[in-house]
Amino acid sequence: MSAPLSPVLTRLCRIARDAGEAILAVYAEEFAVERKADHSPVTAADLAAQRVIVAGLSQLDEVLPVLSEEARILPWATRQAWQRYWLVDPLDGTREFVKRNGEFSVNIALIDNHEPVMGVVLAPVTGDLYAAERGHGAWRQTARDGAWERLATRPLAQPAVVAGSRSHGGLAAGLLQELVGDDYTSFPLGSSLKFCLVARGDADVYLRRGPTSEWDTAAAHSVLQEAGGDVLDLHGRTLRYNTKDSLLNPEFLAMGDRAIDWRERLRQAEIEPHE
Repeated sequence: MSAPLSPVLTRLCRIARDAGEAILAVYAEEFAVERKADHSPVTAADLAAQRVIVAGLSQLDEVLPVLSEEARILPWATRQAWQRYWLVDPLDGTREFVKRNGEFSVNIALIDNHEPVMGVVLAPVTGDLYAAERGHGAWRQTARDGAWERLATRPLAQPAVVAGSRSHGGLAAGLLQELVGDDYTSFPLGSSLKFCLVARGDADVYLRRGPTSEWDTAAAHSVLQEAGGDVLDLHGRTLRYNTKDSLLNPEFLAMGDRAIDWRERLRQAEIEPHE
């Protein structure tokens, strides 16, 4: 099936695939793991993908600021003036990359007025590419130049299927029981690919307790919204981007079934704050 991808989104898909190839070149060899100031891991693959993405974005007709995990973060005094910018995580799931389980991704999002309006998520090992643009749907391609499949979320299943983290977990069980019932089944997966499980109708929710950064969610948020779902904070409000000095997200619920009153379910749940 041919997808109605705009020229910009088509270019973005190519940039993501080129970044994926740079990542796989490192993945195929022995590589060192360093630690950033926050103790999170970084490898040559993160930096190689960063270079490919920044170079690709600089060639687009509309040149915009780029906010990336692997670059110097400009101060809020500068960022607060941005209407449109690229929000990038060159390699989301570095822990999964280090474990060599394949569950890591390339993430590029276009933010306009604090909302993700375009996004691509690539799983380099499997070749799955998820792409979305505001008003044009969400799509999945399983190989470069392959056919596109239209994505759609599903009504909340009984029992629900919950996408969960490979490397972060354990904090969400009680709240999940409040939201979807206590007989749910879990589908663990690394990186932003959890959102894509919900977007393609293979899972119902992904609840994240604990810190994430805005570049961890934005591209997959775009895909999930265009597939029929959304990403809500634990007060039921849609996540917004670049609204404050900190780039940390609130805790959130990624969900597929908008017919459910998640705001009310969250209100009724007894949410214990996470320290």
